[in-house]
Amino acid sequence: MSIEKVKFDDKGLVPAIVQDAVSKEVLTLAYMNEESLGKSLETGETWFYSRSRQELWHKGATSLNTQKIVSMKYDCDQDAILVGVIPAGPACHTGAYTCFNTVLKGEGQELTSGDRFAILNELESVIAAREKERPEGAYTTYLFDKGVDKILKKIGEEAGEVIIAAKNRDAEELTWEVADLLYHVLVLLQEQKLPLDRVLAALEERHKR
Repeated sequence: MSIEKVKFDDKGLVPAIVQDAVSKEVLTLAYMNEESLGKSLETGETWFYSRSRQELWHKGATSLNTQKIVSMKYDCDQDAILVGVIPAGPACHTGAYTCFNTVLKGEGQELTSGDRFAILNELESVIAAREKERPEGAYTTYLFDKGVDKILKKIGEEAGEVIIAAKNRDAEELTWEVADLLYHVLVLLQEQKLPLDRVLAALEERHKR
Protein backbone atom coordinates (compact mmCIF):
# COMPACT_ATOMS: atom_id res chain seq x y z
CA MET A 1 0.00 0.00 0.00
CA SER A 2 1.23 3.48 -0.90
CA ILE A 3 0.28 6.16 1.62
CA GLU A 4 0.64 8.79 -1.11
CA LYS A 5 -2.35 7.31 -2.95
CA VAL A 6 -4.71 7.41 0.06
CA LYS A 7 -7.21 10.26 -0.08
CA PHE A 8 -7.60 11.75 3.40
CA ASP A 9 -10.60 13.99 4.10
CA ASP A 10 -10.42 17.71 4.93
CA LYS A 11 -9.56 16.78 8.53
CA GLY A 12 -6.69 14.57 7.43
CA LEU A 13 -8.52 11.33 8.24
CA VAL A 14 -9.52 8.18 6.39
CA PRO A 15 -11.99 5.52 7.68
CA ALA A 16 -10.44 2.14 8.43
CA ILE A 17 -12.69 -0.92 8.41
CA VAL A 18 -11.09 -3.65 10.53
CA GLN A 19 -11.94 -7.23 9.59
CA ASP A 20 -10.94 -10.55 11.18
CA ALA A 21 -8.76 -12.15 8.52
CA VAL A 22 -9.89 -15.65 9.56
CA SER A 23 -13.64 -15.39 10.20
CA LYS A 24 -14.16 -12.37 7.88
CA GLU A 25 -16.26 -10.72 10.62
CA VAL A 26 -16.12 -6.92 10.59
CA LEU A 27 -14.70 -5.95 13.98
CA THR A 28 -14.80 -2.19 14.11
CA LEU A 29 -14.70 1.09 12.19
CA ALA A 30 -12.02 3.55 13.22
CA TYR A 31 -10.07 6.41 11.65
CA MET A 32 -6.45 6.84 10.66
CA ASN A 33 -4.44 9.90 9.81
CA GLU A 34 -1.21 9.81 7.85
CA GLU A 35 0.90 9.23 10.97
CA SER A 36 -1.21 6.37 12.39
CA LEU A 37 -1.40 4.75 8.96
CA GLY A 38 2.37 4.96 8.73
CA LYS A 39 2.78 3.41 12.18
CA SER A 40 0.36 0.62 11.25
CA LEU A 41 2.40 -0.21 8.17
CA GLU A 42 5.68 0.04 10.08
CA THR A 43 4.74 -1.98 13.19
CA GLY A 44 2.33 -4.50 11.67
CA GLU A 45 -0.31 -3.65 14.29
CA THR A 46 -3.26 -1.27 14.10
CA TRP A 47 -2.82 2.36 15.11
CA PHE A 48 -5.71 4.81 14.87
CA TYR A 49 -6.48 8.48 15.43
CA SER A 50 -8.99 9.32 18.15
CA ARG A 51 -11.29 12.10 17.03
CA SER A 52 -12.53 12.72 20.58
CA ARG A 53 -9.10 12.79 22.24
CA GLN A 54 -7.34 14.13 19.15
CA GLU A 55 -4.39 11.81 19.54
CA LEU A 56 -2.94 8.60 18.18
CA TRP A 57 -3.80 5.33 19.89
CA HIS A 58 -2.36 1.87 19.53
CA LYS A 59 -5.10 -0.76 19.66
CA GLY A 60 -4.39 -3.06 22.61
CA ALA A 61 -1.77 -0.83 24.25
CA THR A 62 -3.60 -1.08 27.59
CA SER A 63 -6.01 -4.00 27.06
CA LEU A 64 -3.40 -6.18 25.28
CA ASN A 65 -6.07 -6.91 22.66
CA THR A 66 -3.75 -6.01 19.83
CA GLN A 67 -4.54 -6.60 16.16
CA LYS A 68 -1.83 -8.11 13.98
CA ILE A 69 -2.18 -6.81 10.44
CA VAL A 70 -2.11 -9.38 7.65
CA SER A 71 -3.44 -7.20 4.83
CA MET A 72 -4.34 -3.59 4.03
CA LYS A 73 -6.30 -2.43 0.98
CA TYR A 74 -7.89 0.80 -0.10
CA ASP A 75 -11.13 0.94 -2.07
CA CYS A 76 -11.65 2.04 -5.68
CA ASP A 77 -11.93 5.70 -4.63
CA GLN A 78 -8.88 5.37 -2.36
CA ASP A 79 -10.76 7.08 0.48
CA ALA A 80 -11.36 4.07 2.75
CA ILE A 81 -9.08 1.31 4.01
CA LEU A 82 -9.87 -2.35 4.71
CA VAL A 83 -7.55 -3.83 7.32
CA GLY A 84 -7.40 -7.62 7.70
CA VAL A 85 -6.15 -8.59 11.17
CA ILE A 86 -5.52 -11.46 13.54
CA PRO A 87 -7.00 -10.11 16.82
CA ALA A 88 -5.40 -11.05 20.13
CA GLY A 89 -8.69 -10.45 21.94
CA PRO A 90 -12.05 -8.67 21.71
CA ALA A 91 -12.18 -5.65 19.42
CA CYS A 92 -14.89 -3.78 21.34
CA HIS A 93 -14.28 -1.82 24.54
CA THR A 94 -17.30 -3.66 26.00
CA GLY A 95 -15.41 -6.94 25.80
CA ALA A 96 -17.37 -8.16 22.79
CA TYR A 97 -15.60 -9.83 19.88
CA THR A 98 -16.93 -7.20 17.46
CA CYS A 99 -18.34 -3.71 17.86
CA PHE A 100 -21.10 -4.66 15.42
CA ASN A 101 -23.25 -6.80 17.69
CA THR A 102 -26.61 -4.98 17.67
CA VAL A 103 -28.91 -6.34 14.96
CA LEU A 104 -31.07 -3.88 13.02
CA LYS A 105 -32.20 -6.34 10.39
CA GLY A 106 -31.64 -9.97 9.48
CA GLU A 107 -31.86 -11.79 12.80
CA GLY A 108 -34.31 -14.66 12.81
CA GLN A 109 -34.74 -14.82 9.05
CA GLU A 110 -35.06 -18.31 7.63
CA LEU A 111 -32.31 -19.54 5.35
CA THR A 112 -33.22 -19.93 1.69
CA SER A 113 -31.80 -22.30 -0.90
CA GLY A 114 -29.53 -19.50 -2.09
CA ASP A 115 -27.61 -19.37 1.19
CA ARG A 116 -27.53 -23.04 2.18
CA PHE A 117 -23.99 -22.64 3.55
CA ALA A 118 -24.79 -19.49 5.55
CA ILE A 119 -24.72 -21.52 8.76
CA LEU A 120 -21.01 -22.22 8.20
CA ASN A 121 -20.32 -18.48 7.99
CA GLU A 122 -22.37 -17.88 11.12
CA LEU A 123 -20.73 -20.74 13.01
CA GLU A 124 -17.27 -19.56 11.97
CA SER A 125 -18.04 -16.11 13.39
CA VAL A 126 -19.45 -17.53 16.63
CA ILE A 127 -16.39 -19.74 17.13
CA ALA A 128 -14.08 -16.76 16.53
CA ALA A 129 -16.04 -14.75 19.09
CA ARG A 130 -15.85 -17.58 21.63
CA GLU A 131 -12.07 -17.69 21.28
CA LYS A 132 -11.72 -13.97 21.92
CA GLU A 133 -14.41 -13.51 24.61
CA ARG A 134 -14.07 -16.91 26.38
CA PRO A 135 -17.57 -16.87 27.97
CA GLU A 136 -17.66 -19.07 31.06
CA GLY A 137 -19.49 -22.37 30.65
CA ALA A 138 -19.39 -22.44 26.84
CA TYR A 139 -18.17 -25.71 25.32
CA THR A 140 -16.15 -23.85 22.69
CA THR A 141 -14.41 -21.90 25.44
CA TYR A 142 -13.54 -25.23 27.08
CA LEU A 143 -11.94 -26.49 23.87
CA PHE A 144 -9.84 -23.36 23.39
CA ASP A 145 -8.79 -23.40 27.06
CA LYS A 146 -7.67 -27.03 26.77
CA GLY A 147 -5.74 -26.36 23.58
CA VAL A 148 -4.98 -28.03 20.28
CA ASP A 149 -4.40 -31.52 21.68
CA LYS A 150 -7.94 -31.63 23.09
CA ILE A 151 -9.40 -30.30 19.83
CA LEU A 152 -7.50 -32.90 17.81
CA LYS A 153 -8.66 -35.66 20.16
CA LYS A 154 -12.28 -34.61 19.67
CA ILE A 155 -11.83 -34.57 15.88
CA GLY A 156 -10.46 -38.12 16.05
CA GLU A 157 -13.37 -39.23 18.21
CA GLU A 158 -15.97 -37.60 15.96
CA ALA A 159 -14.38 -39.07 12.82
CA GLY A 160 -14.67 -42.49 14.41
CA GLU A 161 -18.34 -41.85 15.24
CA VAL A 162 -18.96 -40.85 11.60
CA ILE A 163 -17.47 -44.15 10.44
CA ILE A 164 -19.61 -46.15 12.87
CA ALA A 165 -22.80 -44.30 11.89
CA ALA A 166 -22.08 -44.87 8.20
CA LYS A 167 -21.40 -48.59 8.76
CA ASN A 168 -24.70 -48.79 10.65
CA ARG A 169 -26.54 -47.18 7.73
CA ASP A 170 -28.17 -44.85 10.25
CA ALA A 171 -28.94 -41.59 8.39
CA GLU A 172 -30.05 -39.64 11.48
CA GLU A 173 -27.01 -40.70 13.50
CA LEU A 174 -24.72 -39.94 10.56
CA THR A 175 -26.26 -36.46 10.19
CA TRP A 176 -25.49 -35.55 13.79
CA GLU A 177 -22.03 -37.08 13.80
CA VAL A 178 -20.99 -35.26 10.59
CA ALA A 179 -22.33 -32.03 12.11
CA ASP A 180 -20.19 -32.64 15.23
CA LEU A 181 -17.14 -33.35 13.06
CA LEU A 182 -17.62 -30.18 10.99
CA TYR A 183 -17.99 -28.09 14.14
CA HIS A 184 -14.76 -29.41 15.67
CA VAL A 185 -12.91 -28.93 12.36
CA LEU A 186 -14.02 -25.27 12.34
CA VAL A 187 -12.74 -24.91 15.91
CA LEU A 188 -9.38 -26.34 14.79
CA LEU A 189 -9.20 -23.95 11.84
CA GLN A 190 -9.80 -21.01 14.19
CA GLU A 191 -7.16 -22.27 16.62
CA GLN A 192 -4.69 -22.58 13.74
CA LYS A 193 -5.75 -19.18 12.27
CA LEU A 194 -6.49 -20.88 8.96
CA PRO A 195 -9.49 -19.31 7.17
CA LEU A 196 -12.18 -21.63 5.88
CA ASP A 197 -11.96 -19.63 2.64
CA ARG A 198 -8.49 -21.04 2.10
CA VAL A 199 -9.79 -24.59 2.38
CA LEU A 200 -12.66 -23.81 0.00
CA ALA A 201 -10.19 -22.26 -2.45
CA ALA A 202 -8.13 -25.47 -2.34
CA LEU A 203 -11.27 -27.49 -3.14
CA GLU A 204 -12.06 -25.19 -6.05
CA GLU A 205 -8.53 -25.50 -7.37
CA ARG A 206 -8.70 -29.29 -7.21
CA HIS A 207 -12.06 -29.24 -8.98
CA LYS A 208 -10.58 -27.21 -11.85
CA ARG A 209 -7.98 -29.90 -12.40
